[in-house]
Amino acid sequence: MSTERPWGKAVVIGGSYAGLVTARVLSDFFSEVVLVERDAVDEDTGVHPGAPQGYHAHAMLARGGQILERLFPGLREELREAGAPVFDYGEGIDFLLPVGLAPRHRTGVRIQTFTRDELERRLRRKVLALPQVTQLPSTRCTGLTRGPSGQVSGVTCRPHTAGPAEPAEPFELAADLVVDASGRSSSLTDWLGALGIAVPPRRTVKAKVTYTSMNFDRPHVGQPGHPDFYVAYQMLFAPSVPRAGVMLAVERNRWTCSLFGFQDQPPTDDKGYLEFAESLTNPRLAEHISRRTVQEPTRRYTNTDNQWRLYHAVKDWPDGLIALGDAVCVFNPVYGQGLTVAAMEAELLQEMLKRCRAAGRLDGLAGGFQKRLGRLLLGPWTLSTNSDLMWTPGGQPLAARFAHWYNTRLFRVAVKDAAVWTRFVRVVNMVASPALLFHPLVALKVLTVTFRQRA
Repeated sequence: MSTERPWGKAVVIGGSYAGLVTARVLSDFFSEVVLVERDAVDEDTGVHPGAPQGYHAHAMLARGGQILERLFPGLREELREAGAPVFDYGEGIDFLLPVGLAPRHRTGVRIQTFTRDELERRLRRKVLALPQVTQLPSTRCTGLTRGPSGQVSGVTCRPHTAGPAEPAEPFELAADLVVDASGRSSSLTDWLGALGIAVPPRRTVKAKVTYTSMNFDRPHVGQPGHPDFYVAYQMLFAPSVPRAGVMLAVERNRWTCSLFGFQDQPPTDDKGYLEFAESLTNPRLAEHISRRTVQEPTRRYTNTDNQWRLYHAVKDWPDGLIALGDAVCVFNPVYGQGLTVAAMEAELLQEMLKRCRAAGRLDGLAGGFQKRLGRLLLGPWTLSTNSDLMWTPGGQPLAARFAHWYNTRLFRVAVKDAAVWTRFVRVVNMVASPALLFHPLVALKVLTVTFRQRA
């Protein structure tokens, strides 16, 4: 150990996106980082076998892209060389709001589009190449171990085997810090219960949205039909727009297209898929789906509910244990927040570990992290759930009703006012506070639209 890396071993449960980004952060503070991965993954694995949502359209918001570039310098250019475009959000997106098309103007917000498969493969190669990081594939964590002072001191594990003739011997991994990044299937609540630690019931807000997605060929620059956009999007919006979709330009001259419906399942057969796209108001998706000459398998995903495990409210949270990513909070993917929020969580952990390194101790890190994580999650959780609650007739919370009322009028302003649209883009990409949309100048325009409607 050294003053640069003052602690010995960290164990990360789960080697998907959140686990990889977290392992990268931990490698700056621990002399050894062990990724315990239940599936048989290696450096060439892209979409994680345990993440069926990985085959669908994923958005990396501007804030998330900035964090990843700091943690993995050169990543953006590598992805660009593979064909993942970088562009200004306002110039490159054909964005249909519930009240009309958004302005196609420069916003100063740069984003990049790619498949999760490509992103995760490149991250996994970079993380596994770090000298501090090792991976234990095909190994399941089965519980926590606890030290004499009550802190979590490691995990118990059991490797998968080829069959009953080769019994798997369980083993323990001691660690100075354990991080649960195992996703929505996390068993941490049960493990804490086995230690006598009670966790409040999780919050769940039903989304009732189904995704159906495919990848298909995209025209090269200069070819007939090459579009003037990198993303075509029709926004889902309760209760007036129950069908929507997004089409992203991704690496290797492909489109990733996800169609989604509220209490409606976009078909997986070719004819039905195209007909669903043709039912949308934004014609761009159907136009390009109908021109495809090569396509990959069509996949459906239905597990889109919002879920929040309230670990920040646990009074006796043990030292030595952190939970993050989907193991804590899962958002309806239609809002594109998941990848960016996980990057923000890793950034928060990095910031807190720097302070611990300066103080020379890890005591208090775990509980403090969970509390700060709870505050970090409140904004994206509110955005996602307020929108989903509006699909339920009657009984919506006052905050959700107000947000819906305000957003409906804000959109009417934004389609005609590029400056207001730019503010919205900055907030959606998490590079500005939502307070930007309630600035007196914006609020006045929203109220003016309201009065004109009444008149």
